[in-house]
Amino acid sequence: MAVTMRAPLFGRQLAVFAAVKLLLHVTVNAVTRFGFQRDEFLYFAMGEHLRLWRMDFPPGIAMAANAVRFLLGDSMTAIRMVPAVAGTLLLVLGVLIARELGGGRFAQGLTAMAFVLSPMFLRTASLFQPVVLDQLVWTAALYCLVRIGRSSEPRWWLLLGVSLGVGLLVKFSVLLFGFAVLLAILATPHRAALRTRWPWLAAAIAFTIGSPSIVGQVALHWPVIGQMQTLRAGQLAYVTYWSFVEEQLNWGKHTGVAVLGALALLTSRRFASQRLAGWACVIVEAILMFAHGKPYYAGPVLPTLIAAGAVVLESLWRPGAGAWDGAAAEQGAPAGPIARPKVIVGRVLRWGTVVVAVIESAFTFPIALPILSPARTAQYIAAVGAEDSRRNNQGELEVLPQDFADMMGWEEQVAAMDRAYDALTEQQRAEVVIGASNYGRAGAIDFFGPRHGLPKAISSAGSYWFFGPGAKPGNVALIIEDDDTHLKQLWEDVRAVAHIHSEWSVAEERDTNIYLCQRPKHTLQDVWPTLN
Repeated sequence: MAVTMRAPLFGRQLAVFAAVKLLLHVTVNAVTRFGFQRDEFLYFAMGEHLRLWRMDFPPGIAMAANAVRFLLGDSMTAIRMVPAVAGTLLLVLGVLIARELGGGRFAQGLTAMAFVLSPMFLRTASLFQPVVLDQLVWTAALYCLVRIGRSSEPRWWLLLGVSLGVGLLVKFSVLLFGFAVLLAILATPHRAALRTRWPWLAAAIAFTIGSPSIVGQVALHWPVIGQMQTLRAGQLAYVTYWSFVEEQLNWGKHTGVAVLGALALLTSRRFASQRLAGWACVIVEAILMFAHGKPYYAGPVLPTLIAAGAVVLESLWRPGAGAWDGAAAEQGAPAGPIARPKVIVGRVLRWGTVVVAVIESAFTFPIALPILSPARTAQYIAAVGAEDSRRNNQGELEVLPQDFADMMGWEEQVAAMDRAYDALTEQQRAEVVIGASNYGRAGAIDFFGPRHGLPKAISSAGSYWFFGPGAKPGNVALIIEDDDTHLKQLWEDVRAVAHIHSEWSVAEERDTNIYLCQRPKHTLQDVWPTLN
């Protein structure tokens, strides 16, 4: 069996890339003209309602929200320091994997470049969401699999369990990855390890660390099943096999390097000892594709595949290197002579990949990160013909990329709610309930509302339903809603008191209303169970 020799770590090069990555995100967060994104408000609210063993969602992101707000405050630069640091650590892990696979300076540098240039890794490290944390823990687990492939030392099985356990606190998708790892173990000689205690200890560690996520589902009667059914009937219904692949190809030329890495991990003699990591990546990718998962769900396997592809590209038709057959990897055995034309082609492929990736990044940068104003972002997208970047989860075109559009209009909604609240009589303010029809609106009120003296919001949408209706019966309510159809089923007196227009928001937030609702047909406490 070929053994890939570990290359030296180019620490200074790694430090430069890591510093650029971190500084890039910190700078963008400090100067952007966009606000917080819809989902971020939900995670802040989940932190405020944290019940570790009774959450409908893995509690890791809520715990992170509480920690960063306590330590650093509520500014965008402070809160988004979490994804910025996570994205930087992801870069470091990717480079370490390239090193473990035998990658030298070029391979380690090309791997690091992916995290600085690829829209996938730029976007996820700029938002306070579980996605970048998911990428980080999967990559940590894959690093453990790579080390297991080299030595099968027990400590790497245990660290694998820790990584998967933390992943279970972040997103339930890690269960798919864990299943893929099990299938990969069965498909490779590493199945012999199942006769030892180490893989089973890893599983026990994973489920112990991640137990709050599982216990919460049991306590709340498995809400994740309903969430997945809703997701499958809505957003996932628009994901085809081709769109799953196409969007990943649009993440940049590093995706091509990842495809090369996947092929090498599964077929190259050089990576014979790394079949476990390779099969885990490929199996989970296949599961997600055939289950019509969102393309970005597969993002966590890219760092490992890019690292492997970079190692192959580094040694392809290069004197003294066995790129595919592993000849030079056999305990340092020399490779045969390579014709000069092939050497030249190898150099062109290597540096051509770098040049194309840099040029491509220059075009995609304003679409990957919110560095321009909303108007200039829209103009730029039209100028470069990147209209598909504006397509939302339902396949419809928005005015901006959906993540960007979901950052707009929230403070205006809260300001309008504040004006409506101030217009109430003193008695009405004493008993009013503030409500919203989705978690973005409710979360924005909860985040910005205290600055205006507004009460916390209630909502029957998603996780907010589990927070409950509060103690007030709903004799007076101010609700942000698109129209009054549903509200008239709950209150006798419903009238619009404000209209909110936000030019750059997603379609459902572009024109909304605030309704004053009085004389409820039933108390909120009575009807709440029926609103889920």
